[in-house]
Amino acid sequence: MAECARTDYLGASFTICTADVQDDLRLFLYADEDKVYGNFTTIDAALSREGKKLAFAMNGGMYHSDRRPVGLYIEDGTELARIVTAEGPGNFGMLPNGVFCIEDDRFTLIESRAFAQAPLPCRQATQSGPMLVIDGQYHPRFIEDSDSRLIRNGIGVSSDGRRAVFAITNTPVNLFEFARFFRDHLDMPQALYIDGNVSRLHAPGLRRSDWGVLLGPIIGKVVDAGRPAQ
Repeated sequence: MAECARTDYLGASFTICTADVQDDLRLFLYADEDKVYGNFTTIDAALSREGKKLAFAMNGGMYHSDRRPVGLYIEDGTELARIVTAEGPGNFGMLPNGVFCIEDDRFTLIESRAFAQAPLPCRQATQSGPMLVIDGQYHPRFIEDSDSRLIRNGIGVSSDGRRAVFAITNTPVNLFEFARFFRDHLDMPQALYIDGNVSRLHAPGLRRSDWGVLLGPIIGKVVDAGRPAQ
């Protein structure tokens, strides 16, 4: 089955990539102590030393000007940035926001304040916001006919926690339209907004690898280097 595919919904175009819980899904930030990976090519070069490569990847969380994560960031079991639970400006601070957590046996997408009260044993985790879909309901502050339309990316998690779907829009959409795509088209009861404007996708099976901006956190599915692109 192909990891990534294009799809249309209600006049808008999207690309989706899917990971199962048994896949090697990782977060990437620092190539060494002082330098971020920043792009997909740098990560692939590092993975090649393990005999691995990216099957797909996209930007994996909001970040400061020095590429430090905004909010919780856990990589390989190590917490590199603490959770933020205060309301604030911009999309990240539009509560409720959420945490995407990769545990050993499931994916979890949970509201940030709930996570802060009862942290999960995340092998990898990234915080972003706002939540797009919360227990099957749209974020309460979304405006259906908002004219704020951007290229955006986000993550949805299936009800059994076994599957995560990563989506990027190919045409500009507002937050309500993006949430509707996750809930009504992909049947995702939980979905999290990752970012807009800086949204980038690496999908070699579609012969696509976006450039144009130095990224902070990146999330990607890792496979053996000898495996054909799908």
